Amino acid sequence: MDTTSRVRHLPYQYPEHLRTDVQQAPMAPGVYLFLGEDERVPLYIGKSVNLRSRLNAHLRNKSEARLLHQTRRIAFHCTAGEISALLLEARLIKQRQPLFNRRLRRQGTLSSIVVDDAGKVQIEPSQRIDYGRDPRVYGLFKNQKKARDVLLALADEHQLCLGVMGLDSLVRQRGCFRASIGKCRGACQGKESLVEHRERLLLALTDYHVVMWPYDGPVALCEQHGDMTTYHVLNHWRYLGSFDSLARAQQGHWQVDDHFDADIYKITVKPLLANGADIVALLPRGDKHE
Repeated sequence: MDTTSRVRHLPYQYPEHLRTDVQQAPMAPGVYLFLGEDERVPLYIGKSVNLRSRLNAHLRNKSEARLLHQTRRIAFHCTAGEISALLLEARLIKQRQPLFNRRLRRQGTLSSIVVDDAGKVQIEPSQRIDYGRDPRVYGLFKNQKKARDVLLALADEHQLCLGVMGLDSLVRQRGCFRASIGKCRGACQGKESLVEHRERLLLALTDYHVVMWPYDGPVALCEQHGDMTTYHVLNHWRYLGSFDSLARAQQGHWQVDDHFDADIYKITVKPLLANGADIVALLPRGDKHE
């Protein structure tokens, strides 16, 4: 048995060498890093609204014996709240590629479904889509196959026509094969109008809709915890930076990044749409996403 195999099957033993690090962690929001011999590549990065409680849970988790055995120390960064922790965690994982993390690693090319005015669909790579500005966009899929699989499943569930959607060929004046076996309501045969078919398609895709940017321009989302205050600047779901004051949020050097990050969208969409969220409109700085 090689060294890797022996480490993988190590029995759980409480990691006494990490006890002090955990005791020093505050009962506050933040991000933590499990560090091994080579601290340039973290073993694991996580977040919590209560760092000490979460770290204690790690140390008692027998299924994490391998991680705990390799960890030499635990570092942490306090944040102004859960959103701040989520944003920092996502950024650090993408930048530092920790060995034990699977989620939030550097993502490849996403694909989304675009529905045109005639009810036809296209599966497009993310580079061709202006997220937050185009209301016809549905889904953030890891590849085109996943997007197509979702469309096929929805077609079965809602009796949609693949031919009308542009996903299958149609012979003029003949319905599709699915209509003959009861899996299509007959939009391809004129039994249902194309308008009705498109409306049913959009309804079926509702849960996948990528929300339009709800503001006129960039905004700062404020988060506070204790003495910490952080302003996260976003525009059209692009994250432009975090600042410790509103003045710096407005005057700071925003990141100029045209890249749409699905993780940033998922982290910020609910807070930015929530009633009562502390959101301040900012003056544009000239960039099309700022």
